[in-house]
Amino acid sequence: MAFLVRHNTSYLRPIEISDEVLFANAQPPVPHTSPGFIAIFREYAVICSSSLTSKHSELLFTKDAQPFLISGSGTLGWDQVAANLVEPGESVLLLDCGYFGDSFAQCLRTYGGNVTKLKAPLGYAILPSQLENALKEKKYKIVAFTHIDSSTGVLSDAQALAAVVHRLAPETLVYSLLHFQPILVVMDGVCSVASEEIKMDEWGLDVVLTGSQKGIGIPPGLSILVASRRTMEVFRMRRAPVGSYYVSWNKWLPIMEAYESNRPDYFATPPINLIYAYNTSLKQILYSPTLSLTERFQRHKQASKAIREAVESLGLKMVAQREEERANGLTTVYFPDGMNASDLLPGMEARGVLIAGGLHEEIKDKYFRIGFVIVSLIPTVSTDFGKKSRHMGVSVVDERRKDIQLIIGFLKEVFAEFKAQKAT
Repeated sequence: MAFLVRHNTSYLRPIEISDEVLFANAQPPVPHTSPGFIAIFREYAVICSSSLTSKHSELLFTKDAQPFLISGSGTLGWDQVAANLVEPGESVLLLDCGYFGDSFAQCLRTYGGNVTKLKAPLGYAILPSQLENALKEKKYKIVAFTHIDSSTGVLSDAQALAAVVHRLAPETLVYSLLHFQPILVVMDGVCSVASEEIKMDEWGLDVVLTGSQKGIGIPPGLSILVASRRTMEVFRMRRAPVGSYYVSWNKWLPIMEAYESNRPDYFATPPINLIYAYNTSLKQILYSPTLSLTERFQRHKQASKAIREAVESLGLKMVAQREEERANGLTTVYFPDGMNASDLLPGMEARGVLIAGGLHEEIKDKYFRIGFVIVSLIPTVSTDFGKKSRHMGVSVVDERRKDIQLIIGFLKEVFAEFKAQKAT
């Protein structure tokens, strides 16, 4: 991934954070039982539950899903799914498009899931027809997939995949004390929430999980998971004890329900400052006076298209092979012959841009990643450390910054230098 960052750091995953969000995160902590914090949690800190406020249905387009906000990274969402929804020996179909699909499968197996991986060829997503064939061969409790696998930049068609599941396992399923056989659709949206359109109810997604440090735009440390009402019914009917103490929904559901009812409760201390920051970021995403949510998604598409056209003009090839399977917040690009990370990354860093090398084990040294959902400008710093520094706000959604054009220009410069060096 590539970011124009405020500080000269090699830590690449968090996005740039707006001043308002930083300020919210930096205020003195308050007790988690205080009326002020409870009001913030209830009003703004939940991504989509209309039982709290209908305004937040906008981001994931859901009316009545149950949110869980827990201290932890996005990875903790995997643990929540595995511990609460998978009983030992139950079958899970994992659609694997890269590194994070592999890791999700490991997590599910850790909690006793019988995981079958449907693995896509490198650079491709699983097609709906492939999913349909797999579901006809065996019964599964869960179909899980990563919306964008950031190791490959591949975007899965969440709507089409969920449609296949619900067509083969319609809503007229029989509930009983002894038997319940739905297929839950679980989506890892760590790299997609707030940069890709996600319609949770309309598409039939049962779980969407994400982290705080990417599209949401706050510091790392908040695990955000939203579960459909159907998912919560499945959870309540489980027979085996939940295989975790910390992520057990038996512990966390009463806490979420208490805050929704405007009263305090306690299991573990919530990340108070991160929730204040989350509050502020959601306001910026959902209620911007100059940019609607639809326009926000469109800006990401435009940025993605511009980056792809620029790298293709340099004769470079994408890791994600199909145009419709290329993410709008991330582009993965193969190095040309004779070039590697040491030829590109230092030159970009010298210009204030940090680009990530490869992550997928099969091609780790053969490609790089540009993540322009998460871009921000390094201050222009003189040798006396900052007297001439300038701060330039959040990128892709603020076209005045011209960050995408800067990345493109710098890429062209570095590649031109590389060709000139090879010619000498």
